[in-house]
Amino acid sequence: MPKIAIFRALYLGDFLCSVPALRAIRKQYPTSEITWIGLGHMKSLAMRYSEYIDHYISFPGYPLLTEEAIDVETFASFLESVRAESFDIIFQLQGKGTIVNNLIRSFNAKRIIAFTSDLAKVNKNTLLYPSDRHEIERHLALLKHVGIPPQGNHLEFPLKEEDRINLQSAIPSLPRYICVHPGAKASWRRWPAANFAALADYVAEKGYRVVITGTQDEFGLAEEVSRLMRHQPLIASGKLSLGGTAELLSRSSFLISNCTGISHLAAALEVPSLIISMDGEPERWGPMNKDLHKTIDWTADSDFQTVLSALERSPFIDSQISTGEG
Repeated sequence: MPKIAIFRALYLGDFLCSVPALRAIRKQYPTSEITWIGLGHMKSLAMRYSEYIDHYISFPGYPLLTEEAIDVETFASFLESVRAESFDIIFQLQGKGTIVNNLIRSFNAKRIIAFTSDLAKVNKNTLLYPSDRHEIERHLALLKHVGIPPQGNHLEFPLKEEDRINLQSAIPSLPRYICVHPGAKASWRRWPAANFAALADYVAEKGYRVVITGTQDEFGLAEEVSRLMRHQPLIASGKLSLGGTAELLSRSSFLISNCTGISHLAAALEVPSLIISMDGEPERWGPMNKDLHKTIDWTADSDFQTVLSALERSPFIDSQISTGEG
């Protein structure tokens, strides 16, 4: 029963894309203690997966690896606590290994399973970073390299009763609606607000209520989309927890979004979506189920009509005529 740690100090979409690997690791080591090492504010998300994760250690950040400010004393305390765990195996699911592999070696685990960007360092525990595949399949390739078979490439997001309560307390019951998510962590990954407004008006005219989702920091962006619309949307930005947002999305007929955390959430909840990729990597980050999700690479085709046509052709948007202001 090896004592296992998984290192991935990234954000919502990154975490969700690692769930298939997490599921495979748990299947391989059903009775082992598995600890996730990640950013502090991701703990509540990780512990939602209690079937796969037993413990969580908050990572305080590291130069050139994270955006977190580095506190020397906090990092020293973190390093001491990780070393004290005496992990048998650490899976490095962070990236190419250029920076992170040296860091993880300082954790003093007995075995490190990791990617590398250096062909000379490939061995039975280390795989040359495969840059030509989806993020999900990349992790599964590393596990296959060390003899751990995949348990499917589908995503998961367990919903809880507290998520339903959070949604009911903040948003009125809506019988027929579509979620529109104009935000993204980096501003350059956001499709123009006017374009989101135009698509939102299109689905409103089909008889759907439009619900604009996002964080509290994205409330201003939601208001901008609302101002640009002819129909009146419901703004949910900043009103819900992550779980409440997932509950809202799970009941939605469709999602229109940037390629960001909520697009992976839609994939996990099997909610049909139209995703606009602004980073030029749709084959790495776009939802894998092409029947349920349509991803458009805006860097390759920046014609609004291409996106509108994809929405018009979607089998998940029906043609009910709107009876009012959506």
